[in-house]
Amino acid sequence: MKVENITETEFRKMILVSSKRLTNNAEFINSLNVFPVPDGDTGTNMSLSFASGEKYVAESTSSNVGELANALAKGLLMGARGNSGVILSQVFRGFSKSITQKETLSAADLATALQGGVETAYKAVMKPQEGTILTVARKAAEAAKKTAAQTTDIVEVMKATYEAADAALQTTPDLLPVLKEVGVVDSGGQGLTFVYQGFYDALAGNERQEDEVHTPSPIEMDEMVNAEHHKSAQSQLHTEDIEFGYCTEIMVRLGAGRLVDKEFDYDEFRNHLSQIGDSLLVIADDEVVKVHVHTEHPGKVLSYGQEFGSLIKVKVDNMRLQHETILEKDDEMPTPNIPVTPEVQKEYGVIAIASGEGIANIFKNLGVTHIINGGQTMNPSTKDIVEAIEQTNAKKVIILPNNKNIFLAAQQAAEVAEAQVAVVLSKTIAQGMSAMLGFNDAASIEENTEAMTEEMDAVLSGQVTVAVRDTTIEGRPIKKDDYMGIVDGKIVVTQPTCEQAAIEMAKVMLDEDSEIVTIIYGQDGSKEQANEIAAQLEELDPEIEIEIHEGDQPVYPYLISVE
Repeated sequence: MKVENITETEFRKMILVSSKRLTNNAEFINSLNVFPVPDGDTGTNMSLSFASGEKYVAESTSSNVGELANALAKGLLMGARGNSGVILSQVFRGFSKSITQKETLSAADLATALQGGVETAYKAVMKPQEGTILTVARKAAEAAKKTAAQTTDIVEVMKATYEAADAALQTTPDLLPVLKEVGVVDSGGQGLTFVYQGFYDALAGNERQEDEVHTPSPIEMDEMVNAEHHKSAQSQLHTEDIEFGYCTEIMVRLGAGRLVDKEFDYDEFRNHLSQIGDSLLVIADDEVVKVHVHTEHPGKVLSYGQEFGSLIKVKVDNMRLQHETILEKDDEMPTPNIPVTPEVQKEYGVIAIASGEGIANIFKNLGVTHIINGGQTMNPSTKDIVEAIEQTNAKKVIILPNNKNIFLAAQQAAEVAEAQVAVVLSKTIAQGMSAMLGFNDAASIEENTEAMTEEMDAVLSGQVTVAVRDTTIEGRPIKKDDYMGIVDGKIVVTQPTCEQAAIEMAKVMLDEDSEIVTIIYGQDGSKEQANEIAAQLEELDPEIEIEIHEGDQPVYPYLISVE
């Protein structure tokens, strides 16, 4: 079967098959997690992220492949979960930017798009590491380029792409020693290989056994920008408190129009508008820029937009005159998922990502204003974090990811949010709690970020969980169903019982400078066992202060921190 052009029909099928392939194989990808803990979630994150992209493609009425690729990229961006989901979104962001104007794709176009995805993904990662999804994407794109130079048959190009991805995947253990020791390939690379396999099968008409039973793709994505989002904030204000009275929205088609005299630069454009209003949101691609801003001078916004292109949408609301109407409309809006609703616009909001009612309560007592329910077992998407930022109704927002796999999604949300947002890179619950000790609502966001980061250095974080398979990590043999003590990301003890693993882990963490031990017991732990652990630690050091809290967290029966 020879295909020389990817039309709308082929492209939609490619996305559908690959989304289904990821969903069906999510648990297998999860099983490739290097640590044998019951929270390997790369497959879940990638399948949910790609399902969000699939939703955007399904909802698009365009027959233009370039526009459908843009829809895929937008959906992936806002649905991205975890580092793997964010990197996957960047692969297809670069893919889409390379073919924006294309109605159909040739073999050469496909190869160019795949290479564009590689370049964007590498730029998105601060320290690119080989032996990961990046290697798989790069090798696959190289094969696509080489094959496209020899044939116009897209099926052959995609076959070479998939086969090269799979071959690169098999080399990942040679590039990352930890993968080789554990005996697995890179989980993110495996996910991308499934995507490319799906593309190839869709184009070639192949059917695989696992696709005979349909597994619905999870859809958890609404529109990125809610046109009413500013009203919830305004409804909590008195009319005289409204500093900038005109809600102004414009959409500009870049480069079109008689008044164009400037090349568009995102940073320069956004910085200029930030000087004449607040609640600013600027979203742009190569063709269109969309602006939402509250200002006293809507005419200046319109005129500035015309310097870069033609106005294709203009909306200006006098928020003072329409205040009562806004209040009435807000009464009809559904209650937001975030439980804390601000009464007035605040100077600061602090968002923590955590699982467990007890842990959420501890964070709130420390000054956190909003909790996103998530963590290792379910990374929140970029969209989830953007919504939480909006719900804070604050000028400045600090995010505590409490998991390194959420860093990229949090940073991506910070980039598109209206408020001034900083991400304090807390890797654990304990680090997030310790960081809050450095928070000062009278300080600048830069000062708070520095102080909170310094506070994290004073705490050691330990987690106890059960091994889900036999393996060896850094020369340490681990048996399935043993309990592991993990300190700051490194497995330091394994024991047959949960209590003994917690005690031995805590012994490793304690030294002569240790002052406070905090034990948080989860759904699979108990207060009684936590007290027994505390008693044994007090025998080791009678001077140590021990605190015990109920956390209700899943996966980890005990979280133990030492300060």
